[in-house]
Amino acid sequence: MTVLFARKALLPGGWTDNVRLTVDAGRIAGIQPGEKPVDDDVRLGCVIPGLCNAHSHAFQRALAGHTEQRSPAGRDNFWSWRERMYELAGHVSADALVAIARQAYCEMLRAGYTSVAEFHYLHRDPTEPDAVDSMFNAVARAARESGIRLTYVPVHYERAGFEDPEPTSQQAMFAMPVEEYLQHVARVAPLCTGAINLGVGAHSLRAVSQDSLAQIAAYAGDSDIPMHIHIAEQQREVEQCFSSYGRRPVRWLLENFDVSETWSLVHATHMDVEEIASLAQTGAVVVLCPSTEANLGDGLFPLHDYLENGGQIAIGSDSHISINPFEELRWLEYGQRLASQSRNVVSLRDSHVGSELFTRALEGGSRSCGQATVGLVEGAPADIVALCDDDPMLAGHSDASRLDALVFSGYPLPVERVMVDGIWRVVDAVHIDRDRSRVEFRETLEMLGANS
Repeated sequence: MTVLFARKALLPGGWTDNVRLTVDAGRIAGIQPGEKPVDDDVRLGCVIPGLCNAHSHAFQRALAGHTEQRSPAGRDNFWSWRERMYELAGHVSADALVAIARQAYCEMLRAGYTSVAEFHYLHRDPTEPDAVDSMFNAVARAARESGIRLTYVPVHYERAGFEDPEPTSQQAMFAMPVEEYLQHVARVAPLCTGAINLGVGAHSLRAVSQDSLAQIAAYAGDSDIPMHIHIAEQQREVEQCFSSYGRRPVRWLLENFDVSETWSLVHATHMDVEEIASLAQTGAVVVLCPSTEANLGDGLFPLHDYLENGGQIAIGSDSHISINPFEELRWLEYGQRLASQSRNVVSLRDSHVGSELFTRALEGGSRSCGQATVGLVEGAPADIVALCDDDPMLAGHSDASRLDALVFSGYPLPVERVMVDGIWRVVDAVHIDRDRSRVEFRETLEMLGANS
């Protein structure tokens, strides 16, 4: 048993002074506000709940910064970026995935994420194509070694597009029949225990048939686990969906499936007014990844209208060109400011934008990752972020503006310690496995560069 004494703690009712939190068997066993520390307490500054990174492609951490050179044609977009991503995917073995994912997860923890939904479709090791579930084992190992809480979301991919029933040669390495996909899910489900739990996913409407999507959604419903899908990320996808199905992607999904609060729709960038209102009413979570969406030139999500209709959101770092939850929240708001030529757009429930963004990401992320409890409450997993309260970022800030400072100050985060499942994973602002992780990540990228 460990007892933490926090000068300030962000409890569900707001900032609370002088809080003793008892941690036992990986959970918060007691919360006592207005107390004094005792000798054996671990003394901390400001304590907040860790956030969920609700959308991750861990292997793409190896691609960050490598796609920023203009092509000779000068017409770069998501689809040209995808070719580079496929090239990388074709070289990532299970051993390489361990090193890449572990580095990404260590960086997430250092930034204040304590859990991650890994949207995973690299199901075959290119160096050992007959190995069964080795890529799942790689992701699980990376999560365990880094200490992050993992929601493993195996993703189905079976075709190149709405009118292309076969995958391309690049996609063939991770595409599979839906029966094979569901067999994989059934095999790994018993292995998702402790700090690892299970979701399921379909890559997108263009990559999965209606029948296959129905089988996956049925499995999710019967098992009461999260269901994830990319949708309406690109205008081209919207146009192709309308051409093939006679509906825009979100509209078609809502008309053909029972989308509910267990669903997470990733991006949903391009929706009309009717889709915005209808999706918000389902209770589904839209997972927004502002740094990746900006990097790929996706477009801006209609955030204000969606929230005004009661919509739920989470955030993710997606391609990992940035791993910082507060930067994702900052750019989520900044995109809306640029589009509307106004300020403090996301302030529907709280006049302080940083507080509202953080709270919404905490609530939506927990649902997206399939976590039953939200925040620092008794019985919740001990997933805790401790901030250095004398850091210049927080100087001069009150309880009302402290989260505004975290989101909008925009310089190195004052994250001092991070606990997951009752174990300290970041101490003195350094992940406990930082050095080994960095070395193996660098060696892996050098190997991939030599082989690509």
